[in-house]
Amino acid sequence: FIQMLRSAKKKDILQLLRRAPKGTRPFLVEVAVATQSLASLAALSDFLDFSKEPKSLLEKFLYTAAFSPQPSGELLHLVLGKLDRKQLAPEIWETGIVAVGSLVGKLCQQKLCELQQVVEHGVETILRGLRGAEEEPEVVICLLALGNTMLPETIPTLLEHAEDGPTAVTAAATSALQRFPAPHISSKVKQAMRRIFHQKRKSYDKTCRLAAAEILLDNHPLPMDVINILLATNEMETEMATFLLLKVQNSLR
Repeated sequence: FIQMLRSAKKKDILQLLRRAPKGTRPFLVEVAVATQSLASLAALSDFLDFSKEPKSLLEKFLYTAAFSPQPSGELLHLVLGKLDRKQLAPEIWETGIVAVGSLVGKLCQQKLCELQQVVEHGVETILRGLRGAEEEPEVVICLLALGNTMLPETIPTLLEHAEDGPTAVTAAATSALQRFPAPHISSKVKQAMRRIFHQKRKSYDKTCRLAAAEILLDNHPLPMDVINILLATNEMETEMATFLLLKVQNSLR
C-alpha cells in the first residue's frame, strides 16, 4: 500500500482519504504518514482539520508521526503547521508537542539538523509552550518533549527545572537528562545532580534522587561521588540503598 501511495498524486490520495469509511481512515492516515511523499503529506495537510476531526484520528496521525523511524523535515513542518492553529483540544496539543520533540530528535540523529529553520521552529514551539505553561502537567509534557529532542542546548533549561521544580517536574527533567550521552554530562550537570541527590537546596523525592545518582554513576564517576553515594545509603530506605549498592557493584565490574 505504501509503495502504491508513493507514486500517487495528491488529489488521488486526498480523494481516497475523504471517501474512505470512517473505520478505515486511521489506517489510511497511518499509511499516508509512513509514505512521506510530498503528495501524501500535502493530502494529509488538506484532509486533517484539527478543529473538526475526531480526536482519535488526530491522535493517530500524531502518534504515527512521533514513532516514524526516519521522519522528513516536511513531516515536522506539517505537524508544526497544525499545532500553530488556535483552539486545539488540550490533549491534542500535548500529544502534538511530544511528537514535535520526537521528530526533532530523530531528524538530528539522521544528521539533518541542518534543516535549521524547521528544527529551530520545532524547538522554539516547545520552549514557548514551556514558558506559557501554567499547570504542572503542562510543564511536565513540555519537558518530556524537550528531552525527546536530545539537543545539548536544552540542557540548561532541563537543569533549571530539575533543581527548582516540584516533584513531577524534577522527575521529568532528570529523566530527560538521563538520556544524554556522557560527553554532554558536564561538570555543571554533575554539580546539579550532586545537589539533588544530597538534597543541598531542598528535599527531593527518592525517584529524583535515584535518577541524579544514576547520572553521576553512569557518566565517568569521580571516586568521591561513589564514596559519598555509598555513605548516603546508610540513611536510606532498604530498597533505595540496595538499588544504589547494586549500581555501584555493576560499575566496578
